[in-house]
Amino acid sequence: MKMAAGTDLSSPLSVLDGGFISKDTGGSGSSLDRQDLDTPEATKQIKAGKPPRHLSAIRHCASTARLDISSESELDIGGLSLKSSSDRQSDFFPVLRSGSCAEIGPKQSMEDEHICVDNLVDHLGHIAHVPSPGAFYGVFDGHGGTDAASFIRKNILRYIIEDGHFPNCMEKAIKSAFLRADHAFADAHSLDSTSGTTALTALIFGRTLHIANAGDCRAVLGKRGRAVELSRDHKPNCNIERLRIEKLGGVVYDGYLNGQLSVARALGDWHMKDPKGSACALSSEPELQVTTLMEEDEFLILGCDGLWDVMSSQHAVTIARKELMAHNDPERCSRELVREALKRNTCDNLTVVVVCFAPDPPPRIEFPRSRVRRSISAEGLNFLKGILDSNV
Repeated sequence: MKMAAGTDLSSPLSVLDGGFISKDTGGSGSSLDRQDLDTPEATKQIKAGKPPRHLSAIRHCASTARLDISSESELDIGGLSLKSSSDRQSDFFPVLRSGSCAEIGPKQSMEDEHICVDNLVDHLGHIAHVPSPGAFYGVFDGHGGTDAASFIRKNILRYIIEDGHFPNCMEKAIKSAFLRADHAFADAHSLDSTSGTTALTALIFGRTLHIANAGDCRAVLGKRGRAVELSRDHKPNCNIERLRIEKLGGVVYDGYLNGQLSVARALGDWHMKDPKGSACALSSEPELQVTTLMEEDEFLILGCDGLWDVMSSQHAVTIARKELMAHNDPERCSRELVREALKRNTCDNLTVVVVCFAPDPPPRIEFPRSRVRRSISAEGLNFLKGILDSNV
């Protein structure tokens, strides 16, 4: 997260049958017609088991792209049938292990913080009402100093566990904890309340993964080589955030909230917030995503925007999977992602957490041989699988 102008990188293009789909739907050069997917003709094509001709219904906000296709849809490409796996039953149970890497990068000071807890029971001292097994991970991208990021890292898990809604209503418990942590930081008079931080947390109990995000860090799931984004980047110029900001009296100027901050949600920054209890343009409320982990869910990447400013979610998953197949070490994997971001000239601090869900390395993916001439790349194949499993 930056308080100065950031780099605006476009996402890479996904190859599809000789044309391409750009996440910038206003771009040119595509061999595919840019019309709505919701047309009767497109619907007939999908039901007939063919790729939709018109793919400009891609909806995106801060690099999140999704297509509204039923999870029961099936595509037939060159004799290879792709079905959504969302309805498959699985006896999979995750075995959690993690690794992390944090580097100052080109900045003069390090303001990122992170936490990795693979076993909550051991970490918390066998608190009776904590479900077992459980794990907790988080990345916190500070700005204007380190006080906010350090305070939130030290306290956010405790506020979640102590909330009256935990563990019966996790959504209320997590949202309440973020708000309570924000207010507690404002009351910590020995700390600089004008400093701020984004916050991205992952809480896992059994097969249930709870992602909470306030800011522009990002959580990405590696699903048999395919990237699935589990959080949305809260940038001020995102349409959803812009409308919320303007409704509450704020403004977005040159991509910055009130001309000052490059994120729309953060904890701290009390010089930009109204008194406690008031709704304000800079929100500390997180967005939540709940996922049931399946056998094909191999690992999770949590990263600050120093990583995502220079790397797409899919490319990060591709690098991580290749590393894990080679040495099966999530810490070495996180270091490689940081090294790659530095080679790409990131302008920010770098923090990456990689969480693996199995003790073994990811298996090699074997694509069935097709009798029809190959017309799609592996990356394009992963893109189409993403379409099938997406939920708008």
